[in-house]
Amino acid sequence: MAKKSKGEKIVLAYSGGLDTSVILPWLKETYGYEVVAFAAELGQGDELQGIKRKALATGAIKCIVKDLRKEFVEDYLWPMLKAGAVYENGYLLGTSIARPLIAKYQVDIAHQEGATAVAHGATGKGNDQVRFELTFMALDPSLKIIAPWKDNNFTLTSREAAIDYAKKHKIPIDQSKKKIYSRDRNLWHISHEGADLEDPANEPKDNLFVISNPVSKAPNKADYVTIGFEQGIPVKLNGRKVGGVKMIEELNKIGGKHGVGQVDLVENRLVGIKSRGVYETPGGAILMAAHEALESLTLDRDTAHYKKQVSFKYAELVYNGLWFTQLREALDAFVNMTQRNVTGEVKMKLFKGRCSLAGVTSPYSMYQTDLASFVMGAEYNPTDATGFIRLFGLQAKVAGMVNKKKK
Repeated sequence: MAKKSKGEKIVLAYSGGLDTSVILPWLKETYGYEVVAFAAELGQGDELQGIKRKALATGAIKCIVKDLRKEFVEDYLWPMLKAGAVYENGYLLGTSIARPLIAKYQVDIAHQEGATAVAHGATGKGNDQVRFELTFMALDPSLKIIAPWKDNNFTLTSREAAIDYAKKHKIPIDQSKKKIYSRDRNLWHISHEGADLEDPANEPKDNLFVISNPVSKAPNKADYVTIGFEQGIPVKLNGRKVGGVKMIEELNKIGGKHGVGQVDLVENRLVGIKSRGVYETPGGAILMAAHEALESLTLDRDTAHYKKQVSFKYAELVYNGLWFTQLREALDAFVNMTQRNVTGEVKMKLFKGRCSLAGVTSPYSMYQTDLASFVMGAEYNPTDATGFIRLFGLQAKVAGMVNKKKK
């Protein structure tokens, strides 16, 4: 029998979906907690509609909803964009980057409400459990962490069991549609897992996509967008100054129309399991490609090459839930230094699932037309290359002489 925590408060990351809808009363019933439900508005459409009413009807003593979209963009997405972080050549980290922000506010609310514990509804097989719990530990290691899916007292580990529990406890759940896929949505992306996607041999169905057209139904005429950057941050869209939230919303619409940003990926989870996910990240894909194009013009060779290594590590940290770490802050310092001259305009062509570069300019461009031209001019003396190649190739020359003697 579970030990009761009568009178103690717990802050639950609450989405209003089936899992957290049953976890809320289960926390009261099993441990005697007074549950404060917390829902973060991160751009998930109408998913939060009526969520306060539902949480209170289900037994929460309070439901706190916070609109975190601006903070999500400016303090999480833009640093990740500047770093060029992409996990395993395709995943733009939409779910990964949101979890530390949600968990951070759970800790803040726990302090405000005098709660002694925090809880999440992530399963014991996935990455989210790590992202939530590492954030809790980093920001307040004194808080108790309740993870029902890893709790021996939790028996609602199937959809059928959860639905039966919800009916028994008169918990309102939406049974009008059968939940085919497991999805996570925010301003940056929407992910799809489960059902027929669990077999990598199955092609994603056209009706899978939610915020973008299947490529087969994309328009036959291309659209162009121009994005203006200042020190690595997108600030203008088609010549108009727009905020970050609006920027992503508008790029999601136009990119989604053309089927841009769809990725089908078998990835390596932190827990050692391979999983297959299909992601839609139209606006994010456009911004990542545009940012990379501008960097190609403004970063010197050695910085650009080294930054690739940093990008890889940064993506790994985000994916593994290590946002609130000294290393991530140190990498941000390096990245911010590289972005001082990443200012300019990038024109992107959107067509049939592709996002391709259509032009890039910068006042800090390191691309010099005279130097790049095949025509030899006064600015470059080709004979300078002779001595350089002799020195650069000396090692290879010596090795060649030795190998010749062996023969």
